[in-house]
Amino acid sequence: MILRGVISSHYSLLLLLIGFLVVSSSITRVLSWGVIHVKYKFAGSQRSIVDLKVHDSVRQVRILAGVDLPLGGSGRPDGLGLYYARIGIGTPSKDYYVQVDTGSDIMWVNCIQCKECPRRSSLGMDLTLYNIEDSATGKLVSCDQDFCYAINGGPLAGCTANMSCPYLEIYGDGSSTAGYFVNDIVLYDRVSGDLKTSSANGSVIFGCGATQSGNLGSSNEESLDGILGFGKANSSMISQLASSGKVKNMFAHCLDGVNGGGIFAIGHVVRPKVNMTPLVPNQPHYNVNMTAVQVGHDFLSFTPDIFDSGDRQGVIIDSGTTLAYLPEMVYEPLVSKILSRQPDLKLQTIHDEYTCFQYSKSLDQAFPNVTFHFENSVTLKVYPHEYLFPYNGLWCIGWQNSGMQSRDRKNMTLLGDLVLSNKLVLYDLENQTIGWTEYNCSSSIQVLDERTGTVHLVGSQNISSACHLNAWSITVLILLATLLHFLGC
Repeated sequence: MILRGVISSHYSLLLLLIGFLVVSSSITRVLSWGVIHVKYKFAGSQRSIVDLKVHDSVRQVRILAGVDLPLGGSGRPDGLGLYYARIGIGTPSKDYYVQVDTGSDIMWVNCIQCKECPRRSSLGMDLTLYNIEDSATGKLVSCDQDFCYAINGGPLAGCTANMSCPYLEIYGDGSSTAGYFVNDIVLYDRVSGDLKTSSANGSVIFGCGATQSGNLGSSNEESLDGILGFGKANSSMISQLASSGKVKNMFAHCLDGVNGGGIFAIGHVVRPKVNMTPLVPNQPHYNVNMTAVQVGHDFLSFTPDIFDSGDRQGVIIDSGTTLAYLPEMVYEPLVSKILSRQPDLKLQTIHDEYTCFQYSKSLDQAFPNVTFHFENSVTLKVYPHEYLFPYNGLWCIGWQNSGMQSRDRKNMTLLGDLVLSNKLVLYDLENQTIGWTEYNCSSSIQVLDERTGTVHLVGSQNISSACHLNAWSITVLILLATLLHFLGC
């Protein structure tokens, strides 16, 4: 979680940084439904376990830092995640590559004023700096607009109607992003039938990054143009669309752990059916209450409050994290029961923290399933071929001991891609619930068009890229409640 700076205390500095006058305007409302194409960042490459742990470590620092200092919500861009999208912004539209992140509460892209921002990514694409002067539909968001009041918890001292609404976010690892809010057209593909799309657009308020530092600066080779946030706060893109009645405030993802693709859907998924468990209230992330852990037929012995630590309650569900992290009192008996099924294994410790071994037979027949139990009798089953991963001829255990982490992350419980792959995960923010079901993420799902009552088929597919990225693609479906009109791009 980011440590969001109290903007009022840094406001004078930020105004000097931004130095823009506001062109006041109302938000153009575009009601439609469509798709955004998302790519899996690490597909097609062999990531070392060191890379995976570094990725998760940076992400956890940002998840946990400063949750007691929220400003207009608890938005945060995480460390570069596993999935990113190519979207169009502005009129005429330009392409931007942004991380798709359920932990971020705002969308932002790097802007033309930024001198430290990256211009090229090692992921294989040129990056673009947004310039409001190049877009006929771009408008600055002023300090006296409702969005600025809401995200800052009221009016900002010294911020007047002819000034642009600033944002400043400081991360736990020292990285930061600062700039101002802009309202412009975001271009995506509208679903026109089963597995068919046509061009559509919508108006969204997003951050225009004027300065970046740390891991967000030009020194980060895996940089992207910005963040596409799907967090819980009102400032996220999905919340903006939902508050104006454009979309059901619910979305789902299905990450294909075999082929590297999947589906990311926004709207009312009607098939497959998903059992839901309540989100823990007053938490900045998608937290749920875990009630039991089962290894094979055996239940581990612990009390549910083991997953609570200070203000942090429950278990964090985060598809942007690679592995899965468990408190020491859960991790040790869980791993012990797994390994007890094969007592003759010769264990090796890789990089001082990964338990690995050689094994040539069927994993699913030799090792037990791990099943997590949650409120409302919701379960999440993880198979041996999912929690064991190959490394240099060995099999390594993907469960990680969070009791060995630093103080802020000590004994946290975080379930990442290791657990969530090959499952459709549904986030229902209207009812504050989350759920999942085992699913073939290379197949298709059915999503309801709320306007017509029509159910459309949405499938996983590979989307070609102008820069020929070696990555699988995910289809992101955006279903809006009604279709009134389109703005031409």
